[in-house]
Amino acid sequence: MLSTDRDLKRGGERFPIPSQGEVEGRLLMFEVVAVTCLQELLAKPETRLVSRLRRRLIRNLKKRCAPLKLCADDEKASEQFALQLLRAALEEAEDERAH
Repeated sequence: MLSTDRDLKRGGERFPIPSQGEVEGRLLMFEVVAVTCLQELLAKPETRLVSRLRRRLIRNLKKRCAPLKLCADDEKASEQFALQLLRAALEEAEDERAH
């Protein structure tokens, strides 16, 4: 079962590595939350919203990556991947909104 506090539950220490189903379930939840939030944001008629989201995403990503001391290539790859995820989530949100 999905659990954000696995280590605090009795028996959780026996299963320190999540199953494939748990990982897939968590990824699905991340996607659902992201798409739902984007749908709500896109419902507003502000034209600069997506560019602001991109800038904020990059700024937050750099802030979160700084303590990891990633090399420049890894940081750039992270940024590109994050922007790809945003683009895919935006497309999904727009498709859902259209139906």
